[in-house]
Amino acid sequence: MAYTTTRRLNFGDCDPSGIAYFPSYLNILVGVYEEFFGTLGFPWPQMINERKIGLPTVTLDLTFKSPGFHGDRMDFTVKVMRIGNSSVDLEHEVRAGDRLLWTAKQRLVVTWHETHKALPWPDDMRAALNTHLEKQDAHDSAA
Repeated sequence: MAYTTTRRLNFGDCDPSGIAYFPSYLNILVGVYEEFFGTLGFPWPQMINERKIGLPTVTLDLTFKSPGFHGDRMDFTVKVMRIGNSSVDLEHEVRAGDRLLWTAKQRLVVTWHETHKALPWPDDMRAALNTHLEKQDAHDSAA
């Protein structure tokens, strides 16, 4: 089941011509998946400060389809495509109305702050991610 949220493309997110500055997209994207994990019951302050868990990005592949403009309301759709032993593959689609702005494929890895090394998904987090898994056969213990 996909997760969707909306963000406005603000003045500070754009270059002088009023078109989205692509690094701003990445900053906005981090806020979107931080919100997604919060809706799963894992707010980032709790994950970071109490559980000492991080979710660094290890791969990110973006494809830009059309420009975003200052003031656009961007609808972000997040899909959980695969859950590995310590990773999760997400797909993102970003639209402004009927315009597809960009898509991304991203892999996050769960790590422990004490060692900065990957660890297996905690059972509660794996179960919550499972509720959003697009295909029920998308488990892979190798990653």
